[in-house]
Amino acid sequence: MKIDVGRVGIWSPSPAWEASDELEEAAAELDELGYGALWLGGARGDLALPARLLAATRGLVIATAIVNVWTDPAGEVAARYADLEAREPDRLLIGLGSSHAPLVEPAGFSYRRPLHRLAGYLDELDAGDPTIAADRRVLGALGPKALTLAAGRSAGAHPYLVTPGYTRQARARIGPDPLLAVEQKAVLEADPRRARQIARARLAQYLRLPNYTNSFLRQGFTEADFERGGSDRLVDGLVAWGDVATVLGRVAEHHAAGADHVALQVLDSPDYRPTNPLPRGGWRLLAAGLRETVGAPR
Repeated sequence: MKIDVGRVGIWSPSPAWEASDELEEAAAELDELGYGALWLGGARGDLALPARLLAATRGLVIATAIVNVWTDPAGEVAARYADLEAREPDRLLIGLGSSHAPLVEPAGFSYRRPLHRLAGYLDELDAGDPTIAADRRVLGALGPKALTLAAGRSAGAHPYLVTPGYTRQARARIGPDPLLAVEQKAVLEADPRRARQIARARLAQYLRLPNYTNSFLRQGFTEADFERGGSDRLVDGLVAWGDVATVLGRVAEHHAAGADHVALQVLDSPDYRPTNPLPRGGWRLLAAGLRETVGAPR
């Protein structure tokens, strides 16, 4: 049985939680606001942060986004998962992914055949005891082959930095049953100049990673869209900005295109750092808007 992550969740960098002096309070509030899941960007395989967040909440699902299959041994992740699952059943979802060459090669790994590495990691999990069952893991998938792997060997896919058009194609690729939980960046700012400034600060790192730029090309953007920090077309396609209704309109587009779940990453600073304060005000505004339109995020 799949874990129920609800229709809408929150995506947030792990360092922001680790640097926060209000971790327990903020997590409990997310739970009370009705979000179905909290996706932790850059999660480590020791699962220390998910453990703290599970202890601070009652119904919120904690999902890793994404544990790196090059640097976090399968057996160690599975053992830690089994311990947490026994304590907080059905609330931990393990996202796994093959990461990026600039991130894994400094750690001494040769970034070759990343999809083969990911499949091999799943083989290790399936052969291990304890394990992480297929319905308790998702894959950070973008390309067609990765989506197929996610559909066949996990609960589903967690694509990052994608448009509703991509969501439609991904759903067609994986079929009706696997989980499709997409990430969506959001800026609650109506001024176009400032909204795009905030968005570009976050997008900058991804324009240096071939896995993402190749994904953007498959989504219909061009290399010209990558210049000067990203074209307005690229920014507007990947980041929903404006008032609450506008952002929730993008969420509705993803749902209409086949997403089961949309994980909102709220951006509120033109000087992005992973340790920026948690954007709790934005989370509250979006939750209120969701209650008015669909009843509750969950």
